[in-house]
Amino acid sequence: MTLKSKIATALVVEGKELTAKQMANFFGTSTQSVMSRISELRRFSGFAIYRNKSVDTNNRVVYKYRAGTPSRAVVAAGYQALAAS
Repeated sequence: MTLKSKIATALVVEGKELTAKQMANFFGTSTQSVMSRISELRRFSGFAIYRNKSVDTNNRVVYKYRAGTPSRAVVAAGYQALAAS
């Protein structure tokens, strides 16, 4: 199983909300690699993966990734871009 498919399974199928560092530790890779694979999932696979700002129990700002449903405006913009090309 590739790193990209592991990330997709965790976020999309299992519905988890994780930081890049949590995923890197769990999958045994770097945070940069995780962020690159998330970018690929967004760009080439069409997953709506959001990065949300959150505050942990020690009042530190952390960014968590989660899969979601794109807004109608985003979907409409995608169709307009496809029609223009």
